[in-house]
Amino acid sequence: MNGASLRLLAGSLRLRLLAGTLAWMLLSIALTGWALRALFQDHITQQLQAQLVQQLDQLSATVDWTPQGGTSVAPMAADPRLDQPLSGLYWQIDRLGAMPQSAVARSRSLWDQSLALPAAPQGYPARGYGVLELHDAQGHRLLAVARTLQLPEDGAPPLRLAVAGDEALLAEPLQRFTRLLRIALGMLALGLALAVALQLQLALRPLKLLRQGLAAVRGGAAARIEGRFPQELQPLVTEFNHVLLENADMVQRARTQAGNLAHAVHTPLSVLANAAAQDASPLAQLVQEQVGAARRQVDYHLARARAAAAVRATGLATPVLEPVRALLRTMTRLHDARDLSFALAPQAQDLAFRGEAQDLYELLGNLIDNAGKWARTRIVADVQREDGQLCITVDDDGPGIPEEQRERMFERGVQLDERRPGSGLGLDIVRALVDSYGGSVQAQESPLGGARLRLCLPLVE
Repeated sequence: MNGASLRLLAGSLRLRLLAGTLAWMLLSIALTGWALRALFQDHITQQLQAQLVQQLDQLSATVDWTPQGGTSVAPMAADPRLDQPLSGLYWQIDRLGAMPQSAVARSRSLWDQSLALPAAPQGYPARGYGVLELHDAQGHRLLAVARTLQLPEDGAPPLRLAVAGDEALLAEPLQRFTRLLRIALGMLALGLALAVALQLQLALRPLKLLRQGLAAVRGGAAARIEGRFPQELQPLVTEFNHVLLENADMVQRARTQAGNLAHAVHTPLSVLANAAAQDASPLAQLVQEQVGAARRQVDYHLARARAAAAVRATGLATPVLEPVRALLRTMTRLHDARDLSFALAPQAQDLAFRGEAQDLYELLGNLIDNAGKWARTRIVADVQREDGQLCITVDDDGPGIPEEQRERMFERGVQLDERRPGSGLGLDIVRALVDSYGGSVQAQESPLGGARLRLCLPLVE
């Protein structure tokens, strides 16, 4: 396993569970197959041994000693393989005692060979035979059973009877069993692997649902994680929803405190401005200038603080079309004396902004109002999805903005037109507020002949 595979395995809980389960399953199946094969091999070996013992009993019942000093074997209902040369099933009789002689009688299947039996022991176990492992002339392994037999005739020497079978007789049934065992265990492994994969799919599905719920919260499509989860995950979901609730409360408190601060600061600034307006002295003019600067600074930093709190919040989703329509109606009344046409593009899409509605109103209000100051007859707003972002354009048919001034118009303190009271944040504060949301605002050339202000903000998917 290479480094890339190890990194992939370490990074995926599903792959780790699947790999661990499959490895243990395959090891268990392999050990089971080995044990079953060993048991079957032992079983057929015992069967062969039982057949050899049966042949040995038949041979013991038919052997006789002739008065001429020879050994005879009467016909018996034996296996036909005993008459087939080198068939793999053999019997042999050795004479023991004072004049030992090997192979005084043997089966026809031995042909011109004989079994190389070891020296006869003094006795065999209580079962009446012993089990031997031999090799024939070709080097084949043989399983043999043997016993000593003392015939009742006078002068009959002790005999050793042996029946042997080639262990190759076990190969065919063992191979057939092994082949069937592999097929059966392979099908079992495949079935278990599919079952494991299905079980992991079902077991990890709640995690997928949880991830989708988190993505919906992060994208602003939901304010909390909804749905039923297993009891192992439900405490996590409950705690996370509790964190979301506390986060929303924190953002609301921050907005309230920012509003209170703005109100507290604007009141004395208004008093100072009113007092200075009644005096024409240089000091009064200086006070008015500094009060205006203080107001802009307060508005600027409060807007940034409010936007930062909104960006950290989750579950925010503000529909765009309705605020745009409302602002267009407001600007129509505001610029009623100039008979301007404020319209929404027919191809505008119904999208949602991942942020606070108040911030959206302030941003759009400032841009549309700025376009109204420069337009001759017509202002058109459009809403589109571009590269995964919410992009709002405001076009006017005014004189346009020179290219060298398109960036400077968003700098603090730069004024390209006469600001009107109540027009919202300045363009410099608009840029700061947009930057806080991770968006962008640009001035471009409009197809209407004037300027286009293009605002891009986070989009709720």
